[in-house]
Parts: sequence; C-alpha cells; structure tokens
Amino acid sequence: MARTTTRPRAATTTRQKTTTRRKTATGRKTATRSKTATGPSARAKQATEIATWEDDPGDPSQPSPATITAPVPNLSAQPLPSRIAGTAPPASLYPTGSAPFRYYAAAAALRRTADFWGSVVDGPISWQIGKVLPVVLDDGVDLNAFYTRGGFGDGPGLHFFHEAVSGRTFFSGESPDVVCHEMGHAVLDALRPQLFDAQTIEAAAFHESFGDMSAILSALQVETFRQEVLSETGGVLNRSSRLSRLAEQLGAAIRIQHPDAVDSDCLRNAANSFFYRDPQTLPPSAPANQLSSEPHSFSRVFTAAFLDVLAAMFKSASPNGTADDLAATASDAARLLVRSIAAAPVVPDYFSQVAAHMVDAGEQAPFNGKYREVLKAAFVRRGVISLHGATAVTAPKPRTRRPVAAFAQVEPSAELPMATISASQFGLAEMTLKVFTPEEPKQFAVTSSSLQLGPVEPRSPQNAAEAFTEDLFQRGRVDLADHGHPQAGFMHPFTKKTHVIVRESGSLVLRRRTFDCGFD
Repeated sequence: MARTTTRPRAATTTRQKTTTRRKTATGRKTATRSKTATGPSARAKQATEIATWEDDPGDPSQPSPATITAPVPNLSAQPLPSRIAGTAPPASLYPTGSAPFRYYAAAAALRRTADFWGSVVDGPISWQIGKVLPVVLDDGVDLNAFYTRGGFGDGPGLHFFHEAVSGRTFFSGESPDVVCHEMGHAVLDALRPQLFDAQTIEAAAFHESFGDMSAILSALQVETFRQEVLSETGGVLNRSSRLSRLAEQLGAAIRIQHPDAVDSDCLRNAANSFFYRDPQTLPPSAPANQLSSEPHSFSRVFTAAFLDVLAAMFKSASPNGTADDLAATASDAARLLVRSIAAAPVVPDYFSQVAAHMVDAGEQAPFNGKYREVLKAAFVRRGVISLHGATAVTAPKPRTRRPVAAFAQVEPSAELPMATISASQFGLAEMTLKVFTPEEPKQFAVTSSSLQLGPVEPRSPQNAAEAFTEDLFQRGRVDLADHGHPQAGFMHPFTKKTHVIVRESGSLVLRRRTFDCGFD
C-alpha cells in the first residue's frame, strides 16, 4: 500500500517537461524535471492533465520514483466504467503526498487498467456487480485492499485503506500496482464469475495471480515505464526488475510488522524460482521464501510462468524489440490469457487447464502457432503443464475447436455445482456444509508435473473442495456468523474474513465475501 509521507515534490506547471534520471547511492532511480514554459498556457494545461506515479510509489526508505503526467482520466467512459466515492478534486498537477495526488494516481490506474482489458477481450465485457465499479479510496485503518461483490457488511467494488507504520502513513489506493491488482479481481470476476465461489486452492490462487498479471500488464501501458524496463533488464523481461517487483511500498509496510511475510524488496516478485507443487501437499501458510497453499503464496507459480511467457514471446517476436514492440507483446499475451480463461474448465488442477488452453488459443487466428514453442516451454519449465501434457495439447488429432466468437463473457448467472461435506470438524452447529465444487468437463486430459515422475494425479472435485475449506478454517478466514457450535466452535476473532457461512434453502452454504491482500 502506498505511503503519503514521501518527500513532497511539487509538480511542475509547464507546457513541456522532460524527465532525466540519475542513479542514487542505493542504486535506485529517481527523477528530476526541467521547466521549459510557464504562464497562462501552462495553467490552462493543468485542466487537462494530472500527475501520477509512473510505477508503484516504492519503498519509503529509498529515493522516490518518477512521477509522470497523464490526461485527466474519464472514469465513466466505456469499457468498464468505475466511480470513486466522494467529490473529485479539480484536475491539476498536484504534489506527491497530497490527497488530490492520491485521488488521481488511483483514477489514472483504474482508467488505464479498464482500457487495457477492454481492448483485449473478444466481445463486450461488463462488471459482475453492475454497470459501474464502485471504488472507496480510504475505507478505514488497515494494511489492506480488497474486491467484493458486496453484501455481508461490505459495499460492492474495490476498497482501499490506510495505516500508520513506524511513523509513516501508507495508503493502499495510491499505488498503481495495488489498484491494478484489485481491479484485476473485478475483471476476472467479469470474465469467469464461477471462480468467485469455487472451493479449490488453484482457483483462488489464480484469482491472485490474475491480479498480479493485471498489475504487470497495466504498467506496461506506460511508455516511459516500458523504456525503463527494457533498459533495466536488457530486454530479458523475466529478470528481477521494476516490472517483476509488485507493490514495493505495501511490501515495505508489511515487512516492518511481519518480516518474513513478504519478499525482501516488494510484496511479491514475479521473477522467482518456484516450481509447481500439488497445493494439497503444502502447509496452509509459510514464510515468503517458501510455497504454501495460501492463495497469494501459491499464485506465484502461475505468475512466474506468465512472466516467462511474456519474456519469451517478446524475445521471439522481436529480438531487439522497442518499447512499442513490448506493448504489442503485452497485448498478445493478454489476449491469449483471456481466451484461455473463457475456455478453461473450473477443475481442481485449474492452473494446467488455463495453461493448456492458452497454448491452444495460440494455435488459432491471429496467432496461428506463432508462440507455440515458447508457451509450452515456459509452462513446462515451471511444472504448470507436465511434459506429457505439453505434447498432448498440440498433438495432431481431430477435435472440435471453439470459434473465436465463443470466447465471450460467461453467463453471470451460471454457478458451479454444489457438494455436501462434513461440517463437524469446522466447529459448526450442524453436521453438513454445502460448497461449490470445481467439476466442469475438461477438453484436455492435462495436469501439472509431479515431483516424482510424470504428471500429477488429478484430485477429485470433492477432495479439492474439502482441502480448500480446511485451509480456510485453519487460517481463520471464515465468518461463522451465528452458525458456530456454542462450545466446539472457534471464531479466530482477529483475522480478516474472506468467506462466510450463510443459510440458503435450509442448508448451510460457504460463500466468498472478498478477495483481499490476506495479511493479518
């Protein structure tokens, strides 16, 4: 989450600005600006431009990153309109650290993310929760941000917070990385609403991964940022860089209170060495340098694979690529991703199905196999697809392909089937609990890699739902409401609740409340 106590830097009021960068003693880049014009014309320009961060505001112990100017964002525009609660400040080039700057930093990130995803989806897309996505920039004291459909005490939309840590106040809604991540949850809910309540570790982890992929791809829509990334990485995008390091400032805030909960230089780094593991064999929580079945932790496997995909696509398409080439590659990668999401069935081994359908989407127009080998190589390298699975996806055989027109938004009313599991071990007053199970039919008989030999044996939907439910209760993420056993029940009173027990048609049902940052 973003801080507000950075060294204030007054924004320039110039007709033309140039940004030069210098290396500091710490190796971090900062920005200085030169004025070339002032006067009435410059003041008039303030009505059409705002100042915002080029990237995440960064670790407060390091020099501040650059700010950039951008057109005043029109949040009500299509596609995917949003609305920030309260009154918008007059458009101007506000200094960092001010409330109006935070407003426009969030607004610019929201509009950029909406425009990007709206441009790569085949067909119309609309929010799952209504015509406009509500946004609350400061919903109270917390190191948190979340997306919710509403109900259970929360209004629908995106919620951001603030908290003082070691004398500094951090605002999550100021960070483009955090805003684009949370908006990614809303975008994925529009694309594949069945994932919201799916009781499986990989479905929840993919939601978090999509949020991080949204942050990465949205950042690449900023031309100056693309240029900086190419300079920093030498064109090898899956190196650790400003692109791969997500939410540096939120990570810094959490690190003060929970030193092993996040990476050493950010919240999560997409450039990592994690290899797929069956999440049901992992502990429900672990330090940041290890994998666990907690969705944010496990998401890093798919996010790293996607960064590898992006890097390989860029290198194969344009070995000496420019910033414009990188923008085109980001668009191609996102198109493959959204097509795979629309086509992939919600099953326990969801990562492998998304990857397989991403490879399959690459066989169709307009890609026509252009990225076949780099896609398969990246997913095999991370174990997201087994070696057998990679050969099976593109092996010549007759099968019915879904036409491109079918990659459209899934019906919002569609829900996964429900199954009944035992509830007594969860401290509920009743014996059974209904959950949404991941059991849609597969097109590809593909799973991820085993650590022994060959592919992982797929889990049953019932088994996957029971394992994820147990994880949620172990981490204290379920609100029992008034359905807990008076003696045997346990409430975990100081943890944030992502799920809630409700009564529907006479039965207890487990429903998701939010996708949030997940730190207590």
